[in-house]
Amino acid sequence: MRWRLTVLFIGLAGPAFAVTCEDIAYEDRSYTACTVDAESEALRLFHTDDDGKLYGSFAAIEATLDVETLSFAMNAGMYHQDRAPVGYYLEDGVEAMRVVTNEGPGNFGLLPNGILCISDDTAQVYETLNFVETAPDCRDATQSGPMLVIDGELHPRFLVDSTSRFIRNGVGTTEDGKTAVFAISNDPVTFHEFGSFFRDYLGLPNALYFDGKVSRIHAPELERSDAGFPLGPIVGVID
Repeated sequence: MRWRLTVLFIGLAGPAFAVTCEDIAYEDRSYTACTVDAESEALRLFHTDDDGKLYGSFAAIEATLDVETLSFAMNAGMYHQDRAPVGYYLEDGVEAMRVVTNEGPGNFGLLPNGILCISDDTAQVYETLNFVETAPDCRDATQSGPMLVIDGELHPRFLVDSTSRFIRNGVGTTEDGKTAVFAISNDPVTFHEFGSFFRDYLGLPNALYFDGKVSRIHAPELERSDAGFPLGPIVGVID
């Protein structure tokens, strides 16, 4: 019930932004959450431009726009040193990297991991094996890991007493795929704390971790656009 009230407030309060962002205090930690209506907003992934050049930053994406604006953006999945996606990556129907199902080192290989699947009117987080089995129709998709929330349950390997804290970011989606909430912690948090934010505060049944340490967000509504070294995959909304 708490999540329903929160999303209703986000969707109706204030001026008519394409994406609505807010700073949230939860369990003595600060988060920034941006809510996207996947049915009506132009949510998509960005990695390289038409010439194959890496975007790498929010500013580089904005530089390619004419009358449109980048109303929201966030790093969207783990990448290699050359900024190539670690796992499955699909942009505008073109597959750049296959689905990776095997366990491996690092957070990406902390199974179960997952995939954000974006179509023209939905955004849905799938656990990777479920994604392979159901083969949903995606226009854009990015794989990352670990899953934060899986069918209403936190990832089984998250520890309540963990001491590993970082600035972290990720995405959660509603069951019907009509709404996606992208969040970044403004304080260092554990996986358990971050997953709990998506499950217990936002009330989202499935959520996926994007990254830590490198996490950044572009939220013009909050007069915020984080800068830093080049990123790999980026998710954003063109208004």
